[in-house]
Amino acid sequence: MPTGSTVGRLVAEGVTHVVNCRNRLETLLSQDLAVERALFGPTHVARAPMWDTGWRQPSRRWSGAACFVARTLDDDAAARVLIHCKAGSHRSVLVAYAALRLRGHSADDAASLIHRSRAEAELLPAYRASVDDWIAEGA
Repeated sequence: MPTGSTVGRLVAEGVTHVVNCRNRLETLLSQDLAVERALFGPTHVARAPMWDTGWRQPSRRWSGAACFVARTLDDDAAARVLIHCKAGSHRSVLVAYAALRLRGHSADDAASLIHRSRAEAELLPAYRASVDDWIAEGA
């Protein structure tokens, strides 16, 4: 999760877009979403407001963010999207997995790409099923 001292460095690190996967209460208390919108502009920031429950996540909470990531990367090969939650191990992984599936990766390839890029990532079975069912239903 970007902090007050690190969020300003994101642009210098090449980040062009952000997806914030923290729930509404978390973003209200931390103001991280407001800072991200101010830094990147509201059209370059998406939300996927979820609690990290470990249970299936309704697609209405994260599908818009997954589509935002896929569309951004399809439209601009130079775009760099940071997807974050609090620890970067569950909610952000769900959105990254969904975006990769939308971009044509198989379930296993998407999971493998995430785990190779972020060792602490854990694609929870219920989160994976949420995405796989959404994809199967036509996304």
